[in-house]
Amino acid sequence: MPLLLLLLIALTFSTPLASTIALAEEEPLYKADFEDIEIGEVPDDFLVLEGEFAVEEEEGGNKILALPGQPLSTFTALFGAAEIEGNAISARIKAEAQKRRLSSFAVGLNGVSGYRLQINPTRRLLEFYREETLEASAEYNWKSGDWTYLKLRVRKLEEGKWRIEGKAWKEGENEPSGWSIAFEEAEEPHTGRPSIWGIPYAEKPIWFDDILITPSAG
Repeated sequence: MPLLLLLLIALTFSTPLASTIALAEEEPLYKADFEDIEIGEVPDDFLVLEGEFAVEEEEGGNKILALPGQPLSTFTALFGAAEIEGNAISARIKAEAQKRRLSSFAVGLNGVSGYRLQINPTRRLLEFYREETLEASAEYNWKSGDWTYLKLRVRKLEEGKWRIEGKAWKEGENEPSGWSIAFEEAEEPHTGRPSIWGIPYAEKPIWFDDILITPSAG
């Protein structure tokens, strides 16, 4: 038997089935790390509704998506495929305080009228919005200048019932095993694309990186 074939057989049977399934489940449906995007541009599939989002380069060469600190408004960009449920979005986001002024930022699912998981540093809260309605909140101690991960998912529990869940953690920490906040919906979610949001109250840029859309396993 050829040596190459023997090696392939050995690799196949040395990898547990559970590990193979796990790798498949972790394969992202969408990824944006901005490394292949020209400085000053945004990815071709981004729909910027408001705000001068543009790719910049950090010291060390890593590329990020930046939202300027001015003007002061609520800015958002959409990307990826439009879905009702079954997906999760995560992103790494950084903002800085200026005296007592603190910016807010968020990730979203189901379009601009859908769900938004938002850090509200002024109130020290992690918040859930459906459109402009605050649905749930939990205490969260954000630190200026730290990269913060946000993760939001929408999944169907049964006919006529959906669960929306969110969590946040600082870069360098392990992702929490549980969800920080959640609520249940009896109304079917809108079909819509994932999103990122920034509200630069501090008049300083907000930076976004490592956006992932993954299947939302139960």
